[in-house]
Amino acid sequence: MNRAGPSPAGPSPYPESPEPLRVPSPEARKDGSVLTVVHLAQPVDGGVARVVTDLVRAQTHVGIRAVVLCPSGGELGRAAAAAGADVRLWHAERAPGPNLPWEVAFAARAIRRAAPDLVHLHSAKAGLAGRLALRGRLPTVFQPHAWSFEAVDGATARLATRWERYATRWTHRVLCVSEEERRQAERAGIAAGHTVIRNGVDLARHPAADGVARRQARAALAAVHGLPQRAPLVVCVGRLCPQKGQDLLLRAWPGVLERFPAARLALVGDGPERAALRRAAGPEVLFAGHTDDTLPWYAAADLVVLPSRWEGMALAPIEAMAAGRPVLLTDVGGARESLPPGHAPHCLVPPADPRALAGAVTA
Repeated sequence: MNRAGPSPAGPSPYPESPEPLRVPSPEARKDGSVLTVVHLAQPVDGGVARVVTDLVRAQTHVGIRAVVLCPSGGELGRAAAAAGADVRLWHAERAPGPNLPWEVAFAARAIRRAAPDLVHLHSAKAGLAGRLALRGRLPTVFQPHAWSFEAVDGATARLATRWERYATRWTHRVLCVSEEERRQAERAGIAAGHTVIRNGVDLARHPAADGVARRQARAALAAVHGLPQRAPLVVCVGRLCPQKGQDLLLRAWPGVLERFPAARLALVGDGPERAALRRAAGPEVLFAGHTDDTLPWYAAADLVVLPSRWEGMALAPIEAMAAGRPVLLTDVGGARESLPPGHAPHCLVPPADPRALAGAVTA
């Protein structure tokens, strides 16, 4: 298989990917030993945490030993342990920095001690450190959860793309959460073996909200947060960061208030942009903070909006639709694929367009 572009070490073409991924199922192991999967993850909140937790829950249910290596301080460690994982500490910052060599060495030791049959790397930072630590010596699955080169531009984007091309030599399988994420890799010349498994949610854990549940949720949120029970409520669930585009929603919000002066906006989540967003927000915007239970917010919402700048396939809109709530998304990544057939014209707006966003919210 030919590779596109030069390697960081010189102009020679990239070598072939490792052999196809072959890991025996728990039922196929003749010696009675337990199949072990290590999940190396950073970040430890948001969609990545929920995906890893769901995988752990499913794997332990069928007898697989799941080990999660992650930093402390986020929701992942607690949730994965509750789902049955053996959670161990991996000291790693969210972005690459001067501590990367130490983080790689720590990951290599932790993986070796776990003695896995397969290693599953989640998001760009774990994909970087994990593949440098393993270098193809164990079956390795990388799941980008949105490509890092989509989040940046210029020289940084070019460097991230070159790394992903180069790292295919140490990647047995790239797991994409949407066809669009796979196409992004293809356009970038990342010639790895790609498998698409779209994001989803467990409907048993995300029940549809009937009229009674909606009224109860509105009453509870009114009691805790002072939200008017009858005011139109728009909810945005996600980390407060540039990716999720809450700043775009705040820029669109005056246009919403022109038509619906009583409308309220709830930003559910926390993150590095909280202070800046607060400065840009009016009194009708509620900063609800982080919560492990978003179901009441979905149940109470009249509309769930996610104005992301980039995504693989966001979980929040899928959770909202499972709750029976209408959604409005920017047309990025796998957003179109996450919608039921025929819904795209009504549920998608162009990215980074506050005017279009305001018009769609009030349509």
